[in-house]
Amino acid sequence: MRAAGAWGRVGKGAPVGLLEGKAAVITGGAQGLGLAIAQLFVAQGARVVLADINVDKATEAAKELGPAIAVRTDVTKEDDVAQLVEACQREYGRIDVMVNNAGITRDASMKKMSADDFRLVVDIHLYGAWLGTKAAGLVMKEQGGGSIINMSSISGKVGNFGQTNYSAAKAGIVGLTKAAAKELARGGVRVNAIQPGLIRTAMTEAMPQHAWESKLAEIPMGRAGEPSEVAGAALFLASELSSYITGTVLEIAGGRHI
Repeated sequence: MRAAGAWGRVGKGAPVGLLEGKAAVITGGAQGLGLAIAQLFVAQGARVVLADINVDKATEAAKELGPAIAVRTDVTKEDDVAQLVEACQREYGRIDVMVNNAGITRDASMKKMSADDFRLVVDIHLYGAWLGTKAAGLVMKEQGGGSIINMSSISGKVGNFGQTNYSAAKAGIVGLTKAAAKELARGGVRVNAIQPGLIRTAMTEAMPQHAWESKLAEIPMGRAGEPSEVAGAALFLASELSSYITGTVLEIAGGRHI
């Protein structure tokens, strides 16, 4: 039996997960926040598809998770994203949750940033999220419901020096989320976004110590977040606990930039 948190105990029956029987797709699922989300989803009863351009790493992660498959996906290619959604339907019969999480960084000041690096970051984050929202939304409407979660960032709220590409993409995801929520609501499909702040990952821990301490000083709670805390927010938005919530942006930032 899968582990279930206190919220996973439903009615008088045996404990069940918040996502019991649900099928979820997570892009960028081979590592980092995507993998943390996948791990919690599986623990709460979901069957997952890990979509990643690094299919070898995604396959290794899927084997460890249990009820999971891996699909090589370039989120900037419409055919890849369509085939990803089809793979979930073929394997599990439906798609209940879509987490558009895939992303990269190519940081540089505007003076030094190339046009190619600007377009690449915007394409993967924003265009990729649009393709995922569109493909999953169409199927979910036919099913009569579903939840789409788009990964933005606190950078999309305030902007970060050296991240005009990343900040623009993450701000765009907020607009995409709100517009898509309006279009899909009558079909029973909810669309929400998450804005993580400073989260303890391999990438952030590679920062110079002075940069880490500077960011920590901006956080009222006085600490960085953990990947599991972002996953918890995704679980809430994926589950029926948030059944009357759509078009929202949930900040997971310890009070930073409030």
